[in-house]
Amino acid sequence: MKPLKKSAKLANVLYDIRGPIMDAAKQMEEEGQKIIKLNIGNLAVFGFDAPEEVQQDMIRNLPASAGYSDSKGIFAARKAVMHETQKQGIAGVTLDDIYLGNGASELIAMATNALLNDGDELLLPAPDYPLWTAVASLSGGRPVHYVCDEDNGWMPSLDDIRAKITPRTRGIVVINPNNPTGALYSDDLLKGIVAIAREHGLVIFADEVYDKVLYDGVRHTAIASLSKDVLTLTFNSLSKSYRSCGYRAGWLVVSGDKKMARDYIEGLNMLSNMRLCANVPGQWAIQTALGGYQSINDLVAPGGRLRRQRDLAYDLITAIPGVSCVKPSAALYMFPKLDPKVYPIEDDRQFFLDLLKETKVMLVQGTGFNWATPDHFRIVFLPHEEDLREAVNRIAGFLERYRNRVAA
Repeated sequence: MKPLKKSAKLANVLYDIRGPIMDAAKQMEEEGQKIIKLNIGNLAVFGFDAPEEVQQDMIRNLPASAGYSDSKGIFAARKAVMHETQKQGIAGVTLDDIYLGNGASELIAMATNALLNDGDELLLPAPDYPLWTAVASLSGGRPVHYVCDEDNGWMPSLDDIRAKITPRTRGIVVINPNNPTGALYSDDLLKGIVAIAREHGLVIFADEVYDKVLYDGVRHTAIASLSKDVLTLTFNSLSKSYRSCGYRAGWLVVSGDKKMARDYIEGLNMLSNMRLCANVPGQWAIQTALGGYQSINDLVAPGGRLRRQRDLAYDLITAIPGVSCVKPSAALYMFPKLDPKVYPIEDDRQFFLDLLKETKVMLVQGTGFNWATPDHFRIVFLPHEEDLREAVNRIAGFLERYRNRVAA
């Protein structure tokens, strides 16, 4: 029998958040070593529990969860999402415009598969959340990255977005609040993106999973609330704001001019029907989560655990010689820069694999987020302060030894 090879469609797919570095970490754990994992925003393992009322609602509704639900999701959950869009100022959303999924990830794949033909282009931020680039490739499309400017607080460059548009461009992805940078976009910037989408007839894909994880009193604006005519697909979930990653409860909202998108929406419905339905127990958590006490506000407020850990991680990281960072306004991450003059790295995946083996701290290199140069990395600031301090101290020690070798 000939060797069985993976599909050629996977040739350009990258997901280093769970890639070779994580494989090496698993091997080390199997050998009995303890790894500090700063690679993924998995809140539960760091002691961030889902709200108790959400857990109780899932438990109470388990007897009613054994059968398939409607392919778009249960009524109560979709109604709660509809009310949430009304609070956000998104006009014209009905129950039929809402799809529930196994997290936002499934719905992102569904939406890109329904839109892209072979060779179609999708505009994506650089750096990005790598799932977007992966699903664009798997859908037969071509991911095209527009620049987010680190010197301007990681804001997207409208000029670069305009320059990247071609006759094959079908849509633009906006990740706000941003993963991996923690940037939050201004209303003026969002209006600029809407204007570009309107001018060129592009669909906006709005990844707003971190819309409630906000620091320093900043406010998030849903980009779909800024137009009634531009077709916008907004993705969200319980995973981060409600510390419920494993419940796999997400939603997609279609807004804007839906008349011109009837055929595309038919494609969404077809793909939604094919997967039968989303995880039903997780769907029961949505109404209680959105309508209940918003405990995320306590975590991000001054003195709250997430706020304290963000501040600590930022102070520790930026104290390392040759390391700079834009302080995140939102989300659970920061994306520090390693000065290339101080750290002349050629292969950042190998660099952070070496860091893992020497320090037992797991990070993801910047190229894993489709950043072009090997001079950044993403750090998750979810561990308790003592563990976070220990992890960054180990990173600092590794970087010091690297600097000394370079200087020798």
